[in-house]
Amino acid sequence: MSSNVVDTPPPAGTAAPLPDTGSMYDWIGGEAALRNLVDRFYDVMDSAEYATTIRAMHQADLAPMRTSLFEYLSGWLGGPPLYVLKHGSPCISRAHGPFAIDQAASDAWVRCMHQAMLDTGIPARYRRLLTPAFERMAGMLTNTR
Repeated sequence: MSSNVVDTPPPAGTAAPLPDTGSMYDWIGGEAALRNLVDRFYDVMDSAEYATTIRAMHQADLAPMRTSLFEYLSGWLGGPPLYVLKHGSPCISRAHGPFAIDQAASDAWVRCMHQAMLDTGIPARYRRLLTPAFERMAGMLTNTR
């Protein structure tokens, strides 16, 4: 990713271990935190100059996408599988296939998500785990050079 946002790792020996139980969904704060994250993601995407290309891939009304991404990420992060229960197994590649997604678009998506994580207070230790996973997700959708 070509974003200028960098998380500085904590000094050696100071990082708290991950919880023994639960999932990332639980660790970041469950439903309320995920809703805040998704809402902030779309707010950033809707206003950031670097996100104009990916914003143009969406309808004017972002409400349906907010719901869809929330439901998808809920299950993806280990919470309730809301998207699967409503729509069946997701194929995000097929859903994004009609759009020309290049590396710059992929990077913009990750940059918006990273900014949303910062803005909503997702702890750094979880951002460091989520960022590469979001990068892989966005990278899988890249279909143009």
